Amino acid sequence: MNFTKNFARPLFLLFCLAVATSLSAQNDYFKRLYRFTYADTLRGSLRPERTCYDVTRYDLKVRVDIPSRSISGSCRIHFDARIGFNLLQLDLFANMVLDSVVHRGRKLPFFRKANAVFVDFGADNIRESGSHDDFTVFYHGQPIAAKNPPWDGGFVWQEDDLGRPFVGVSCQGIGASLWWPNKDHLSDEPDSMFISCEIRDTSLMAACNGRFNGMRRLPDGWTAYDWFVGYPINNYDVTLNIADYAHFSDEYTSPFTGKRLALDYYVLKSNLGKARRQFKQVHDVLRIFEKAVGPYPFWDDGYKLVETPYLGMEHQSAIAYGNRYRNGYLGYQPPGVDFDYIIVHETGHEWFGNSLSCNDLAEMWLHESFTTYLESVFVEEKYGYATMLQYINHFGENVANDQPMRGPEGVNFEEHGTDIYYKGALMLNTLRHCIGNDTLWWGLFRDFHLRHRLGHATGADFAEIVRERAGQDYGPFFEQYLDRPQIPVLEYRFARKGRQRTVEMRWTDVPDNFSMPIETGAPGRWQRTTVKAGQWTAVPLSCPVADFRVATDKWFVETRLTK
Repeated sequence: MNFTKNFARPLFLLFCLAVATSLSAQNDYFKRLYRFTYADTLRGSLRPERTCYDVTRYDLKVRVDIPSRSISGSCRIHFDARIGFNLLQLDLFANMVLDSVVHRGRKLPFFRKANAVFVDFGADNIRESGSHDDFTVFYHGQPIAAKNPPWDGGFVWQEDDLGRPFVGVSCQGIGASLWWPNKDHLSDEPDSMFISCEIRDTSLMAACNGRFNGMRRLPDGWTAYDWFVGYPINNYDVTLNIADYAHFSDEYTSPFTGKRLALDYYVLKSNLGKARRQFKQVHDVLRIFEKAVGPYPFWDDGYKLVETPYLGMEHQSAIAYGNRYRNGYLGYQPPGVDFDYIIVHETGHEWFGNSLSCNDLAEMWLHESFTTYLESVFVEEKYGYATMLQYINHFGENVANDQPMRGPEGVNFEEHGTDIYYKGALMLNTLRHCIGNDTLWWGLFRDFHLRHRLGHATGADFAEIVRERAGQDYGPFFEQYLDRPQIPVLEYRFARKGRQRTVEMRWTDVPDNFSMPIETGAPGRWQRTTVKAGQWTAVPLSCPVADFRVATDKWFVETRLTK
């Protein structure tokens, strides 16, 4: 559920005005670059036909016919009415066939607009706000096949090394409605979900999200694998995986609470030995993230890694793993570290993305920036602060600075690029060093998740907790890093006042009210100075000119020496 519950969160007036101004300019920026269609608005906006109801639970039954690469099934949608209504919108891609919508035993009329379906309750109109009801959607078809999963979403129909079926699905960005009918908007998560995946081949197994509720032989010879998700879940996190799996279990005991967490792994039988060795890393990852952000959010559903024919995806409590049992990113990793990237990154998403979720595709940076930053948290705890700085700064070579990290609101926007990962993590590292107090930083970092766990948050929510704890308005900081393509430029020059050599500094390519501290001088003897936009600030030069440096390993900024 958790339907847009943070939209009405009161914010401080000055910050609201700053955000409104920057978002207006930012939306103009995207309008110049992209052409959004009516279909994009139907998918991305909260129209009255969506806001009228709040999904509380999905009961999804899907039959996967592997030879024909088709699926069929039903989704029972339980909801609470937010207002009285007789027309609602759900979503299912136009290439899928919607057979019928049934409410209280009666088929309801419906019509399509692009990938949206509008259901007319007619005489069954929902009259009372707060009333609970449900309807069931029956459908079938051949879902879109992914061309380059997980970046290009859809079903994955592959075979393992022995020629056995190896099936999965990933749909972040493109949307869960490519394969099952739902209210496909990030703001509305069900409180729980039942998933039943039916397959014909009895030698295969189906692994989905949540707790395994058993296997059932059906009268027509098919087999159903039933799973139950006991927590709110993003629609794009819902998944199914079908293969000739071997299953093994482990257990993590929290060193902080003593509670035990069930760990379950589903891997191709030929990779069982590799998996037993590689997945031992999970214990360290869970311990470090629990220390930094709080307990694993989906404790009662357990933690799973499921081998997939694609690299990985943060499917809640059933993380897709396809890193080929190699450390790094398919074997590549920066110097000084040695860990499995997919285990660390996708597990981080259980906190940021799955537990704390954004309300709109515009703010997917909340999912990706915080999770990428969690990689550096893992590195710092395991290898030390100096190695962390080396690790996080290697992200800089992948930053494009070609568009704002915060995208346009109310539309189906998938063109974020990689800056929401790498630039976002570097932004958080910069903010940590701006605050300059690690006790305060780690406290607000942890509390941001705990305050919004199993719910939704916005960039404004994060800015609010930073302002609360740091006692300073960072609105211009977030405007710069989130709503403008470029990063700040520190312009500096050397001067002399009498016998004293000085360095003069100012920020350029920033908002007029931008102000940020920076460390300069000789490494190991840094001098911290608060510098403002467009206004030269002079400080004594504490080292020879030849030794002068800017701490760009702690601040993600550009520098420019001028005269």
